[in-house]
Amino acid sequence: MKTYDVIVVGGGAAGLSGALALVRSRRSVLVVDDGTPRNAPAEAVHNFLTRDGVPPAELYAIGRQEVAGYGGEFATGTVTAVRRDELFTVELADGTTYQGRRLLVTTGLTDVLPDVRGLAERWGRDVLHCPYCHGWEVRDQAIGILASSGMATHQALLFRQMSDDVTLFVHTAPEPTDEQWEQLAARGISVVQGKVEQLEVENDKLTGVQLEGGRVIPRQALAVQTSMRARAAFLTDLGLETVEQEANGLVMGTVVPADSMGATAVPGVFVAGNVTDARAQVIPAAAAGLMAAGGINADLIAEETRLAVAARSS
Repeated sequence: MKTYDVIVVGGGAAGLSGALALVRSRRSVLVVDDGTPRNAPAEAVHNFLTRDGVPPAELYAIGRQEVAGYGGEFATGTVTAVRRDELFTVELADGTTYQGRRLLVTTGLTDVLPDVRGLAERWGRDVLHCPYCHGWEVRDQAIGILASSGMATHQALLFRQMSDDVTLFVHTAPEPTDEQWEQLAARGISVVQGKVEQLEVENDKLTGVQLEGGRVIPRQALAVQTSMRARAAFLTDLGLETVEQEANGLVMGTVVPADSMGATAVPGVFVAGNVTDARAQVIPAAAAGLMAAGGINADLIAEETRLAVAARSS
């Protein structure tokens, strides 16, 4: 079995960026990817300098071509288990195994959506979560904010920058505080009490939000706060567990903890992108992949130098 210097698990922005830096450092690299990036439902990637508006699949196809141009290899599949002896052995769902000296995990996260009928079908289209990723595309529209956590007021204020017509649906979230009520009123954001039951859709476009009881509030876009879960179950085989990531005292989701270079508590295992930072958009995820690649290459060089010194002394 061929031994790779590095096996990259995940072929999104972080994984391909890390793979590119590693193959350019003359490292043998295998990228394992299951073809389900987090942003697959989105029409385009935004805020990525020189690539703003490119479809996610096109961006990743360009990245794979660049990595392959330097000798990087690819395998399609889902990693289900990892074990370590002298090397890391990565096992895929179909039973295929690969071996590597180092592991870079860039599997991203899963967005867990609020339980509202019709929400999942519109996800990444007119149901969205990030004003920086998709706010421009819904500018000047009637925007709803589906509250499911204490971050709803913050999200409403962000989307207020994009439209004068913003409505906050309290849904299952805690009531806004007195200070938040004042902020919402000052910015002209209307607030609707009651639980949201389902979305109204006509001609494949969102037209309204229906409350329990049947009342419908016309809306053209709906922002939600997802619960973000790191896709890293296979790392528990190595003793790596996820932890909660917070923002302003509120839990955003779970991530795999790591240092600034992506190194985890397990020697030889590095992480980058959303799997370790739920807040990262595409371009910071790509940057994190580059940083982790630098950490991996330095780690390999240190090991190779120790072995060379030992061999010379023997």
